[in-house]
Amino acid sequence: MNQVVGNHDILFICLDTLRYDAAVQEEALGTTPVLNRYGPWEKRQAPGNFTYPSHHAMFAGFFPCPFEAKSSDERERLFFSRFVGMSRKVPPGAYVFSGSTIVEGLARDGYDTWCVGGVAFFDKRSDLGRVFPAYFQKSYWNPSFSCRVKDSTKNQVDFLLKKLVHVERGRPIFLYLNVDAIHYPNYFYLEGAVPNGRDSLQSHRAALRYVDTQLGRLFDGWKSLRKDTFVICCSDHGTCYGEDGCWSHGISHPMVNTVPYKHFFL
Repeated sequence: MNQVVGNHDILFICLDTLRYDAAVQEEALGTTPVLNRYGPWEKRQAPGNFTYPSHHAMFAGFFPCPFEAKSSDERERLFFSRFVGMSRKVPPGAYVFSGSTIVEGLARDGYDTWCVGGVAFFDKRSDLGRVFPAYFQKSYWNPSFSCRVKDSTKNQVDFLLKKLVHVERGRPIFLYLNVDAIHYPNYFYLEGAVPNGRDSLQSHRAALRYVDTQLGRLFDGWKSLRKDTFVICCSDHGTCYGEDGCWSHGISHPMVNTVPYKHFFL
């Protein structure tokens, strides 16, 4: 990662609420061809059981760790702060950042930092919704990006591709994109869905299939307009659809705590 920083754009794409089992089932069926192109999903432990704690961890460099890890020493370190934890020894290859977040660290090293929001924690319509966007030099949200809009991911990608045309090429970009289509409500991604229907694992998976089509547009556009790019793509947490009587997230259940993760170069 210390060779990536400064030489590549970095895209951090959070597929908000995506379950690991849903991701690998669609992967096996070949119904997410864009994401499949960049390697298999890894099974990992979520850093939090809902958006807010999970993102505080990830923006500090604590991304989902390997599912079988038995101690924090087995965590994969892409980003590392010298001033947190028991050890001050930099893991091999890790990018050492200064400041309170990886966003601040990358900005200090010359990155133009962007946030394109989705869920309410990024909408800037409340004090709480302004916390994460304030980390970035540029932050964007409008109602067409919100969870209840069926074309939310398309609208986010359209917005980004229009912005990229007018961006100076010399300065690297760190982009955080919060994809919220998989978050509730997602019932309307199923064929023949009734208004105000109930979300299900089937509609969750249908939302992922929709997101995959839009990520293809984003990746193709980014490659045509920008330099070399490194992508971190993962979920922040999963969710429940009735397993053991549990619904939604913000609770500690295996379906919430287990997430898909991958990183790759475009």
